[in-house]
Amino acid sequence: MHLVCGVDEAGRGPLAGPVYAAAVILDPHRPIAGLADSKKLSERKREALAIMIRERALSWSIASSSVEEIDELNILQATMLAMQRAVEALARTPAEALIDGNRCPRLAMPARAIIRGDASEPAISAASILAKTARDAEMRLIHEAYPGYGLDRHKGYDTAVHRAALARLGPAPFHRRSFAPVRALLDASR
Repeated sequence: MHLVCGVDEAGRGPLAGPVYAAAVILDPHRPIAGLADSKKLSERKREALAIMIRERALSWSIASSSVEEIDELNILQATMLAMQRAVEALARTPAEALIDGNRCPRLAMPARAIIRGDASEPAISAASILAKTARDAEMRLIHEAYPGYGLDRHKGYDTAVHRAALARLGPAPFHRRSFAPVRALLDASR
């Protein structure tokens, strides 16, 4: 069987938290109805689909790159690293990887970038859902330790609520210091 994995990320744009990536090899004999770009699904639907993906996929994995790696490498390279980690962690080795977007990480197998692949390729949609639900869960955990930032609501994205909390409380260890709004606050406090 020619195994193909879909790969996608979640969390490239936020001011806080790791960037996540997932890789999924779907089982053609156990289809999952309702797969779509995770951003187009409600949180409840994403969570339900994530359970089905974990149960029915031939193989799946989730990986991340830390805030420190994002700040050291840059967000693009940290995203590629998370994707590479996710593919390498699969229990089965795919013959090909389909990557959401316009770039591919370095992989041991052929890879093809597909713009808006999370809307057109079911395996990429599944990866999108796993990456998003895993990252959201991580942001809820960080929220428990740092409730003042509202991470349970905006998941670290650059919102008015998040900017107000940053101005009030200052950057926390989970903030991406290389991102302009966070860097500006750090520079102003020196």
